[in-house]
Amino acid sequence: MKENNIILAKTFTFGLRIIKLHLYLKKQNIDRALSLQLLKSGTSVGANAEEAMGGSSKKDFKQKLRINYREARETRYWLRLLKESQLLEQNLADSIIQDCEEILRILTSILNSTSDKRLITNY
Repeated sequence: MKENNIILAKTFTFGLRIIKLHLYLKKQNIDRALSLQLLKSGTSVGANAEEAMGGSSKKDFKQKLRINYREARETRYWLRLLKESQLLEQNLADSIIQDCEEILRILTSILNSTSDKRLITNY
């Protein structure tokens, strides 16, 4: 992995946090379906970033990043549910949500800078 590719680095680290969170939730006997949804969407954020970097065209690159953006939003949703239902400690939830929002800001910036018009106005 290129050391200077911020989105790849941040999404990889985020994916690791999501895996560890999933294992923690599993150990705490938190609803399996909820934990699996979080694992799937949270780890796909980095996988989609990797896939976008290998895009065959600018259009392909942008399409894969749009999918990445949607997966990050879904992940933030599951994290918010865990936090608000008090299944996850507030400080931990806030920390991971903050990481997710940082990824969303970066993706928004990349998507908007690679387009002739603003694709995303908020995250």
